[in-house]
Amino acid sequence: MKIFTSGQVIEIDKYTIENEPIASIDLMERASFQITQWITDHYDQHHSFIVFAGPGNNGGDGLAVARMLAEKFYRIRVVVLWISDKLSPDALRNYNLLKTINSIEVTDLHERDEVPVAERNEIIVDAIFGSGLNRPPEGFAARVIRFINKLQNIKISIDIPSGLFGEDNSKNKTENIIKATHTLTLQFPPLSFFFAENEEFTGSWAVLPIGLHPDAIEQQQTFFKYIQQSDILPILQSRKKFSHKGTYGNVLLIAGCYGMMGAAVLAGKACLRAGSGLVTIHLPGLGYQIVQTALPEAVISIDESELVFTGVKVLPDYKAIGIGPGLGCHTDTQKAVYNLLKKNDDLPMVIDADGLNILSVNKTWLDNIPPETILTPHPKEFERLAGKTKSGFERNMLLRDFAMKYKLIVILKGAFTSIAFPDGTCSFNSTGNPGMATAGSGDVLTGIILSLLGQGYQPGNAALLGVYLHGLAGDLAAENESQESVIAGDIIGNIGKAYRILHNYRG
Repeated sequence: MKIFTSGQVIEIDKYTIENEPIASIDLMERASFQITQWITDHYDQHHSFIVFAGPGNNGGDGLAVARMLAEKFYRIRVVVLWISDKLSPDALRNYNLLKTINSIEVTDLHERDEVPVAERNEIIVDAIFGSGLNRPPEGFAARVIRFINKLQNIKISIDIPSGLFGEDNSKNKTENIIKATHTLTLQFPPLSFFFAENEEFTGSWAVLPIGLHPDAIEQQQTFFKYIQQSDILPILQSRKKFSHKGTYGNVLLIAGCYGMMGAAVLAGKACLRAGSGLVTIHLPGLGYQIVQTALPEAVISIDESELVFTGVKVLPDYKAIGIGPGLGCHTDTQKAVYNLLKKNDDLPMVIDADGLNILSVNKTWLDNIPPETILTPHPKEFERLAGKTKSGFERNMLLRDFAMKYKLIVILKGAFTSIAFPDGTCSFNSTGNPGMATAGSGDVLTGIILSLLGQGYQPGNAALLGVYLHGLAGDLAAENESQESVIAGDIIGNIGKAYRILHNYRG
């Protein structure tokens, strides 16, 4: 699914109207039907609604939804905000239709009027401003938004919470943005929905299809995508009957130091579960018994040091390298990482955890990393690597710039994990849940991606499939247990089930 700017969505709407062809009022009906369907699927007629409608087409959507809900015997009140002295043509048409329906109470709200108070169990539908808003609400509109936010009622925003911009909100006035319980966005999620600071406004959100013209969607270019199952299935490889363990790669995982051998175990086990034919784990001598006992399927390469990583003498027939989980940042380890980067100029690589922390204090080494190497920082690790930012939008721009500058693939972990590519594109992941915010979860991701690289997946596809598979396994773990109780081992335990789901859907 492509993610477009607000301006691009307007162009796609316009193209649809001109080339389907369809009248704008009928496109509004189509959108309003989808919104009404979602509402009736989630709330029965025991619930009543109060719709706050602005003067534009977002308000028109709200007015049409009110009419459709009334036709289904829901109790509806409508408050029309006369922010300007006229409504858009389509909003006006729906406004006039409502005036003919006796069962709907319509209140015209002007600047000096008191805002009607929602009843205790009344659900508020926010249709004041849509995604085309280009400046913070002020005056009358801002007063109504702040009033609504003080109410404890469930709030459903149409398209986008009123007051929120579709992209950069770093200079927005947050007190003048609706704090929705649910947001029903149309056809495409706005970019701003993927940034943590906007969660308090969007609440949970759903994308509703409204049949915008596929040619317009195809022709419109964008740097951003929302990765879903349909994007992943074509990437997934199937195993051949006459394959053997060598077919699926011998990978080298460099991990672990004194007190951190668990990271090596988790990453190694995830690598095996994700399908590697052979996994060699290089670790300090003291970790030998721990890891060999926990992972009898792995081959162990023992460092000259008992405590830390000091180097790998040769790189035999490995297909990919992973480095970082539990590695530590000892001076000898830093030198060993530098030597590895200099030595390796062709093997696919994934760098995580202390591998990233070492790079952050030796930033000139970034130029030595082979193109399309995969980095997997969490937000703090990325901050140490690339610098501080003030918002999720700014951080995403920096993420893309960083990936382009060093020709790397950078996976920024978190909700909607983002994957930035050397060509400037960025994909957001659709799987995963807050239960995955647990120690070792990142080590598991490193193991999965390393495994995919070793199996011959191109780095970009390994990043996309690895992140999606990791999140799906986490979702299955949360279903089996609870988000609160998920640990990294549970994610590993569900990698097989995640694969099975993908293969079953592909058929």
